[in-house]
Amino acid sequence: MRRLRIVLIVFGALALLASALSALVGYQEGPWILRPARRPLIPDLISEADDAFRAVGATREDISVRAPDGAVLRGWLGTPSTPNGDWVLLLHGIADNRAGMISYASFLLRAGYGVVLMDSRAQGESDGGLATYGWKERYDVRVILDALEVREHPRDIFLLGESMGASIALQAGGVDAESPFSNLREVSYDYAGLHWSPWLGETLFRPAVFFALRAVDREGEFRADDVSPEFAVATRAFPILLICGGADRTVPCRHAWRIFDAAVGPKRLWIVPDAGHTQAYGVAPAQFERRVLDFFSATAARAGSGKQKAPHSSIRDERGARFGFAD
Repeated sequence: MRRLRIVLIVFGALALLASALSALVGYQEGPWILRPARRPLIPDLISEADDAFRAVGATREDISVRAPDGAVLRGWLGTPSTPNGDWVLLLHGIADNRAGMISYASFLLRAGYGVVLMDSRAQGESDGGLATYGWKERYDVRVILDALEVREHPRDIFLLGESMGASIALQAGGVDAESPFSNLREVSYDYAGLHWSPWLGETLFRPAVFFALRAVDREGEFRADDVSPEFAVATRAFPILLICGGADRTVPCRHAWRIFDAAVGPKRLWIVPDAGHTQAYGVAPAQFERRVLDFFSATAARAGSGKQKAPHSSIRDERGARFGFAD
């Protein structure tokens, strides 16, 4: 009995020490959540993009728009050889840039869709000191789409994003999201649990999440708990296609399920059993393309019948601002 008491005391002391250390880590690392690494747009990436555009007979143009807070957002506009009148805004993941979405752009261009590939704020070549995971980016999306409407007069506009970009798309009223997080707090438990178990993040390492998100509140001047794709789909009815890798340990499928369960609009969920984080296209490319294109077609048909507003109509800037693309 005495030995058991000693073991419990030692275990409790270690648990307290681990919690204290996690609190220190959260306090120190919290501010950096809003400052993820930038992936530079090096000449090799530009060359690879040009090769990909040429391979499908498309043209590429440098574009930029000014966000509501003055940040300049930079990207590419791709025009297919045989346009179908629809456009897709592609949104990349964290610590990446527009070049990370080239594979998606290629199959969409082949299918006749125009594409816009933008560097998210504080990522790639775009301005902005902080990445806010959708809090400011949702308004960036609206400005980009306003500019696209003025210039190209698209029939319909769709959003396709992966990881952070998927979460931004959902908060902006987007339709196609691969590996999105349900809300910033919930995905913080995954990171605090070292992508091994969110339970660790919710219990032993919970102080890390607490102090990290307090730093986000302070540095970003917004509530981290308000960054929530789950809430966005629960309060606005728009069609969504959620894609999740069954082997994803970075943003596990429980996030997609939470979003799916909360959504009040038309919804689809596709789980790719052997795919890791944002690897669905690499694991099942033909099925990925078919599902995405079928979903776009169904959504456009629903909008045309009057049963559902076109996806972009729900994400226009309420301020009515118009910004043109600039070279």
